[in-house]
Amino acid sequence: MSLLSRIAAPTARHDVARLVAALLAEHPGVRPEGPEPEGSKPPGARPEGPARRAALPTGPTGLGTSAARITVGRKGVEGPGVPELYCPPALRDDPALAEEVNARLLAWAEEIGLYAGRLDRVRAADFGRLMMLAHPDTDDPDRLLAAGKCALAEWATDDYYCDDESMGSAPALLGAHLGIAYAAIDPAHPPLRYVPAVEQAMQDDPVRTALRSGFAHMARYADSSQLARLSHEVAVLFVGYGQEGSWRSQGRMPAVWEYLAHRQINSFVPCVAMTDMVGGYVLPAAEYADPRVRRAVTMASTAATLVNDLYSMAKEHRSDSVEFNLPTVIAAEERCTPREAVERSAAIHDELVRTFETEAAALAVTGSPQLRRFLAGVWAWLGGNRAWHSGSPRYTSASTPS
Repeated sequence: MSLLSRIAAPTARHDVARLVAALLAEHPGVRPEGPEPEGSKPPGARPEGPARRAALPTGPTGLGTSAARITVGRKGVEGPGVPELYCPPALRDDPALAEEVNARLLAWAEEIGLYAGRLDRVRAADFGRLMMLAHPDTDDPDRLLAAGKCALAEWATDDYYCDDESMGSAPALLGAHLGIAYAAIDPAHPPLRYVPAVEQAMQDDPVRTALRSGFAHMARYADSSQLARLSHEVAVLFVGYGQEGSWRSQGRMPAVWEYLAHRQINSFVPCVAMTDMVGGYVLPAAEYADPRVRRAVTMASTAATLVNDLYSMAKEHRSDSVEFNLPTVIAAEERCTPREAVERSAAIHDELVRTFETEAAALAVTGSPQLRRFLAGVWAWLGGNRAWHSGSPRYTSASTPS
């Protein structure tokens, strides 16, 4: 189903929907379609064609009326067996920008040897499109490429070390692999005689090369506090990878509560944490660390990751190995049918999104302008993430669970 076909749904009722429409409409790269007023562009501004504009519906403007331009809903079916989810639509669809970012990302992966012999799968997944959809407040392909490199490196860490035995993953090696991989983003500083060995280890593994290269690229746009934030979130992600590895080693299915706690750390938080870096502003470290902000961001990121669970479940259902996703865990614990487990998983997703929506609105009222923009960016990330999952061959080529 086309991502644009889901825009005509019931209007979101909370203030964050109006904030998102108003805030993002003011940022470069995210403007309503339609002619611009005479003289609205500053001298020397780069001309923009339709491919560079956000696909925001036209209509009333201003904080009191923008909710008419943001829609959220949940009814029907939106993918291979996935119920339609309570989630905003993507705020733009710029295929030309997505293609440009994807081409650059593939060229980088080929250069460093990442997914060697399997780049056709990476090309089909179209991670450049994910970056375009999830970060609508910039149309700079290099900024989107920096985020794409970091994201693809994190995905590769999962594939190479955790999930895919054909790529060398093994539970017994997981901790050792992740420990060395972290040194690619938070460099080790051994005595001088051991520096060549560490450097050789970084160069010998495409995942470590990808992590180091991705962070170096993002460093062009992020300050030290933002890079420290990203390093921390990736470290937490690696803890989540290790947790899943322990389940595999034990042959154990986690409880639902345990799995949901796991999905808070093994999630899209590192990708969401780059929102201000890609957008070209800095969310103060104290605000990002505020427990209320942390709660909102992690709930949104968990919801985004449950979208991944729902869309990947059919592909994983065909796998011979034990896979962990929320529907599978719910079906095992609650002894319900796969279809019932999917519906219950969708309900959990929707609750998380609605809670984020409410709490982000409250935070935006008292927070800094940067926090308001960041929360708007997280909301946009949710919509772009869902739109990408619903259209990526990485997920839609799978069969529907019964």
